[in-house]
Amino acid sequence: MPDPAHRPAVSVIVVNYRGADDTIACLRALRDELDYPADLLQIICVDNGSGDGGAERIGREPGVQLIESGTNLGFAGGCNLGASHATGTVLAFLNNDARPHAAWAAAAVDVLRAEPTVAAVASKVLDWDGEIIDFVDAGLTWFGMGYKRHAGEPDTGEFDAPRDVLFATGSAMFVRAGVFRELGGFDERFFMFYEDVDLGWRLNLRGWRVRYEPRSLAFHRHHASMSKVDSADHARELYLLERNALAALYKNLSDATLAKVLPAALALCVRRATARGDVDPTQLEIGATAGPPSDSSTVELPRTALAGMLAIDQFVELLASLAGSRETEQAARVRSDADLLPLLRNAMEPAYPLPRYLAAHDVLVDVFGLEDAFGGRRRVLVLTGDAISDRMAGPAIRAWNMADVLAAEHEVRLVTVNPLCAPPEAPFAVHRAKRRELGVHVGWADVVILQGHALELVPDLKKTGSTKIVVCDMYDPMHLELLEQGKDDTDEQRELDLIGVTKVLNTQLERGDFFLCASERQRHFWLGHLTALGRLTPALYDSDPTVRSLLAVAPFGLPGKPPQQTVSPIKGALGDIAPGDKVVLWAGGVYSWFDPLTLVHAIDLLAKRHGDVRLVFLGMRHPNPEVPDMDIGGQTRLLARRLGLTERHVFFNETWVPYHERQNWLLDADCGVTTHYEHVETTFAFRTRVLDYLWAGLPIVTTDGDAFADLVRTERLGVVVPAEDAAALADALARVLYDEEFARAARERIAAVRERFTWENVLAPLVSFCRNPVPAADRLPGAAPLVHNKPLRVGELVRRDIDLVRSYLDAGGPGELTRRAAGRMRRLAAERWKGKRDG
Repeated sequence: MPDPAHRPAVSVIVVNYRGADDTIACLRALRDELDYPADLLQIICVDNGSGDGGAERIGREPGVQLIESGTNLGFAGGCNLGASHATGTVLAFLNNDARPHAAWAAAAVDVLRAEPTVAAVASKVLDWDGEIIDFVDAGLTWFGMGYKRHAGEPDTGEFDAPRDVLFATGSAMFVRAGVFRELGGFDERFFMFYEDVDLGWRLNLRGWRVRYEPRSLAFHRHHASMSKVDSADHARELYLLERNALAALYKNLSDATLAKVLPAALALCVRRATARGDVDPTQLEIGATAGPPSDSSTVELPRTALAGMLAIDQFVELLASLAGSRETEQAARVRSDADLLPLLRNAMEPAYPLPRYLAAHDVLVDVFGLEDAFGGRRRVLVLTGDAISDRMAGPAIRAWNMADVLAAEHEVRLVTVNPLCAPPEAPFAVHRAKRRELGVHVGWADVVILQGHALELVPDLKKTGSTKIVVCDMYDPMHLELLEQGKDDTDEQRELDLIGVTKVLNTQLERGDFFLCASERQRHFWLGHLTALGRLTPALYDSDPTVRSLLAVAPFGLPGKPPQQTVSPIKGALGDIAPGDKVVLWAGGVYSWFDPLTLVHAIDLLAKRHGDVRLVFLGMRHPNPEVPDMDIGGQTRLLARRLGLTERHVFFNETWVPYHERQNWLLDADCGVTTHYEHVETTFAFRTRVLDYLWAGLPIVTTDGDAFADLVRTERLGVVVPAEDAAALADALARVLYDEEFARAARERIAAVRERFTWENVLAPLVSFCRNPVPAADRLPGAAPLVHNKPLRVGELVRRDIDLVRSYLDAGGPGELTRRAAGRMRRLAAERWKGKRDG
């Protein structure tokens, strides 16, 4: 729990309208009974044009800042007016006919400080005697009416567990001041009722949370204010509830959901009105009565029925201005209607127990398909720059399997900008897009998952103000690869390329909401990057000290189904390799950061002892036509030829094996091998080919230094050897190929370990995030520190400046002091100029 000594300033806003007695009692309780530091508490009372002399009485209350509106702005407008005068970083709203428990403010502030992703705290509210529930949970019907679940029930303590809710009741709630202002506060068009529902709905849509905290307790005389302006039949209240429910759902529902819900909600509003007023719905039917038509041009209509009809009329009147608000909210939302469905609690709740109304409710739900209206699948875009075909390299394989796993729960598109896009059959859509076409796909998506340079192709997505949820797959530290890959370039070009790639990665790290990497080693590496870029903020750390909600490990995976061999492409088929030969398989490409040369030397040594050893390179030409051949491939062919091993002990498959056929090659081998040099790229690399060895149950021989070497050593899946040691490598290969007991034990352990690496298991963090995708804590709109440093007093400023003068003189004498003083004067002048310009 945060240090109580470092609490934020809280501005409590109470709106008064012709209820001075209640208001004064509320203000005194805030001033005298609240357990919160007085110097951090601002009490604001807005008199909403009462005109009854109450404002004068309130103005005489010490410690209260009175603001007189002059006219009745409603609860929403009055609260916003008070918020505009607030100085606290936390705003609290309390009804004038309520009183706070002593811990009301402290308990809520503790939540805001401990959970940076919480924008608002919903207090527990009981009746005046503390016996009956007023608010402990929020619900919302499909037709836009918010309601207080369990209201009117005895308080037994059953609902004293904190939970996320859709909204807080405006009668007692807290909200971060910066977030409140970012969202424009309460919607003043609502006047009163559901302005709190609308605010909470908008907060949740933008990725914030609203948290119910039972320790923040208040007591409420319900509707003491409304009785001043309404009649006994509550017609005005009904009118506001009906109109505001329509306004709230119109602003906040997605296009697809609104298209179903709005017609049904309008129809239900009319039926609710006629049922409430017991209006005869057949009175204008021809033939409804046997007698002649009535000469009367009027019929008696109860105000409770009129309320619903006028609500629709005035909703239409507001539509022009609501349309602008709707555009704003839909552009800013990051969560779908389906995401919020659990917070609605029971969206199909009909709310009113009137027989004719209930019959209409059931018909409308059925005819408009409203049971499914909130369950639309989330749209996920996986964006890659790699070739998509039956011959795919690592990045494309990873993107493909991300799309495949996510397609079980979401509507997924896999889009590549690569010229080669000839995909196999898939349970998701696959597209090839030119750069100028990517905006359409990004606009379609709720979540964008990207890898490599893809973010650079969508400039609008790079902007920090973009609300789109972005997942960055960082499994490939491209800048470290480039240090090896670019060795054949000029020194200047290598520096330029490294600067460019590092900038690409930094842009992703600055923009992303969620990151994936391939190993714990990589996770430590990227945490350093994120920290250096300022992403590891106190707010983000406080929301999750493990930081796994921002950066998770998702290794390369393998299929859950064991491989099945259909043909034998190596033994008895490739060159003169016999069915009984021992095959060492190099699965994957030959790149600059690998060391196939030491492997070829090791095969040369081993062949002198065992003439039946055969090394097969699975693929020499990269399937992505945009990836050029690397010099290391030529060097490997040349060395094998020089040693007389080519087509005798070393074989090259010059093409790339189709992805769905690779199991035949793997199952034709006796062991898998990967060798690399000892350098920084190795330290943070994740050799994806090793996973295919696990899938096929092949004992593994690997060079030390990367994450998989640790796995092979710890789990005894094969042999780990030093880098560039041909003799040790030859001995290791001999052991896994010719020591049957060792190889059998390794295969048994591999069978257990490989289950950890199925795509379904390794992508679990991504699946979990996509079920509830929200912006990273430091990217939530309106986020700001709650507690600021106290300004220094005059004496402290003088002492600070004297200490600075001494340090400057010690560091460089009078010249250093002069330089520092001149720099400060320039900064002050620039700040004054900026202030005048902005003013």
